[in-house]
Amino acid sequence: MESELKTNLQFVDILNEWDPFKLKNGNYDTEIADTIQAIHETDQPDLLATRIQSIYEFSFEKIIPIDQCLKIAKELLAIKDNDSCTI
Repeated sequence: MESELKTNLQFVDILNEWDPFKLKNGNYDTEIADTIQAIHETDQPDLLATRIQSIYEFSFEKIIPIDQCLKIAKELLAIKDNDSCTI
């Protein structure tokens, strides 16, 4: 459980740093929560990238290019994979 919490906090840090709309104040709490849920539901970068794109589009009514979403999806899944290897 503690390991999962640490991993989720890593996800939060990565997503706050990503800041796709340059808000600079970490105003992505809802999107980050939804994205973390999506990370736990898939191991496929393409699927996760599409989910990330739709999560942020729903909130901000702007589309993030899929290549940016795929890059962050791969980074997040790498963290997830590293966590599962330490069990």
